[in-house]
Amino acid sequence: MDNSKLKKRSLSQEDLFNFSELFKLMKPRVMSLVIFTCAVGLLTAPNIVSTKEAIIGILLVSLGAGAAGALNMWYESDLDALMTRTCLRPIPTGKVNRNQALIFGVTLSIISVVFLDYFTNRLSASILLLTILFYVFVYTIWLKRRTPQNIVIGGAAGAFPPVIGWTIATGSLSVEPLAFFLIIFFWTPSHFWALSLYKSDDYKKANIPMLPLTNGVESTKLNIFIYSLLMLPVIIFPYLINFVGPTFLIPSLLLTLYYNYLCYELYNYKRNKFNSKKAKSIFGYSILYLFLVFVLFLIDKIL
Repeated sequence: MDNSKLKKRSLSQEDLFNFSELFKLMKPRVMSLVIFTCAVGLLTAPNIVSTKEAIIGILLVSLGAGAAGALNMWYESDLDALMTRTCLRPIPTGKVNRNQALIFGVTLSIISVVFLDYFTNRLSASILLLTILFYVFVYTIWLKRRTPQNIVIGGAAGAFPPVIGWTIATGSLSVEPLAFFLIIFFWTPSHFWALSLYKSDDYKKANIPMLPLTNGVESTKLNIFIYSLLMLPVIIFPYLINFVGPTFLIPSLLLTLYYNYLCYELYNYKRNKFNSKKAKSIFGYSILYLFLVFVLFLIDKIL
């Protein structure tokens, strides 16, 4: 094989490697949640959109979420390097530099918003732009390093994708997508505070004011339990506005009551101490819980 062919092959392999690292900047796990919740918002809307428009819309919203993730990693690369949970991300390991991450994030932001406006409607593009700006400027830059309430307020960014899915289909806002927003918004604190309990040493290294560090373990356990209880009225809300029927309400209430039970067990543990295994189980169950609740939205729509 001549040198030119070897060079082309090595360049191709290098390009694939760089693409892989850039893709990691987009937080693929978060993107998968965005894809799913956005799809649920779109599929449960009263208007029917073409398969092509639905796929394009969901992909562009996912790109927007990936853009926000890349910009988050760009700004927080110093913190990521200090935490065992994030130290292997592309920037701390030197596989991508901060300028590359910034350019990548800004470019994806522009592409996702402009093309969503072109292929769907102005309202959807506006909410996506708001989501990106809120996640980067309000949560990442303003709140993350300043207040233990960062995840409460910042959780709004993660609650927008199903609303965008709804507006892609309808071109308008109504009370129904508010149900999606409220579920994710009130779910987020207990989900992340459970993580922050058993990862508190990581947050301490990075000097991030998460609730266990600023308010203590007991306060964190209480807040986790309170926010789990708040899920009860939030889960009932879509039924009250006639968005869903008993097919959604009954199983989702049972799932929520079990979540309450897990959080109560954590709260009821020894004062100023926590059961690490229980905190991990709450974090794990919370992911399954949100997934199943949104699946139930789809099932209720079909039935």
